[in-house]
Amino acid sequence: MASFIGLRPKMLAFLTFCLGLTLAEGSLLASEPTNSALEHGRVLVVQNPRATEAFNPRPKVIKEMLSQGLLHFTGKPTIIQAWLSLVSTQDVIGIKVLSAPGPNSGTRPAVVAGVIESLLEAGFDPQRIVVWDRRLVDLRLGGFSQLAERYHVALAGALDEGYDFNSSYSPSTPLLGRLVFGDLEFGQKGESIGRKSYVSKLLTRRITKIVNITPLLNHNEAGVSGVLYGLATAAVDNTLRFESSDRLAIAVPEIYALPEVGDRVALNVVDALICQYRGEDRPHLNYATPLDELWFGTDAVAVDVLGLEELDRHKGSEAGKKPGMQIYANAALMDLGSAETNHIKIERLTLH
Repeated sequence: MASFIGLRPKMLAFLTFCLGLTLAEGSLLASEPTNSALEHGRVLVVQNPRATEAFNPRPKVIKEMLSQGLLHFTGKPTIIQAWLSLVSTQDVIGIKVLSAPGPNSGTRPAVVAGVIESLLEAGFDPQRIVVWDRRLVDLRLGGFSQLAERYHVALAGALDEGYDFNSSYSPSTPLLGRLVFGDLEFGQKGESIGRKSYVSKLLTRRITKIVNITPLLNHNEAGVSGVLYGLATAAVDNTLRFESSDRLAIAVPEIYALPEVGDRVALNVVDALICQYRGEDRPHLNYATPLDELWFGTDAVAVDVLGLEELDRHKGSEAGKKPGMQIYANAALMDLGSAETNHIKIERLTLH
């Protein structure tokens, strides 16, 4: 799904000599992901009962969960090698979050901080790390500005960066959109206006690899505000036309399948510290339960289907009603991953 860029051995030796580096050559080279990391249907669940206290994340515990999860998931002996089996030092790494629901129900800043610290400790340049979502204002309200300042990484909104006229998505069945301010064609007139969704310049011109961190949060139409829905709807404009579940079922997998979107994904991490099974984009901790888990997977469909199953377990009388399941069935037909629960290989790692 992705190609990886490594330094030539002679150039590496030259740089090592000039800079006086003491790291072994192998630790600086980006390598192809392990077969197990790319395995369809594989999801690693890391659990630590100390990860939260009264719904509040505990950063040190979370960082250890991330480290152990990366090592186990990639099968590498060090964090440097683990990251370099997924991304290259030459990549611009976009850490995609879901910020609109806020820091308690959306992607938790403590999880993102742990990922950033892990990358920095592995030797990645902070100037090549971007924390992003659809809107910059949501990132700021979600507490991510403080992370950007603390670690000297960038903060970016897909909408704020603007959209690329040369990269777009058109549904197989023509569907006219209701354009709003910020959409590329907003204010324009013409028969074809509003029939395309343009990809953000953030993805076409800046970010080369994505680490997608999503909360375990319900969505009334998509089922789960997961890695497929969250990335697809943040990556393009003119998304109001996809509001209903039947339209999302077609649009979400097709947008995710765009080379500028899904092909950029190196790793999906589900922030399952807390499972909020009702409320969608609004914090409702009265409809939430702590799981104290982080999930790792490169199979976006399997991760989301596992999320649907987990949400379903907590819905009581609503159990069995899985809105949005057609999204994941369609995604599986497009070979984006495994939607059959009996084909999902769940590995568990429990820490104390």
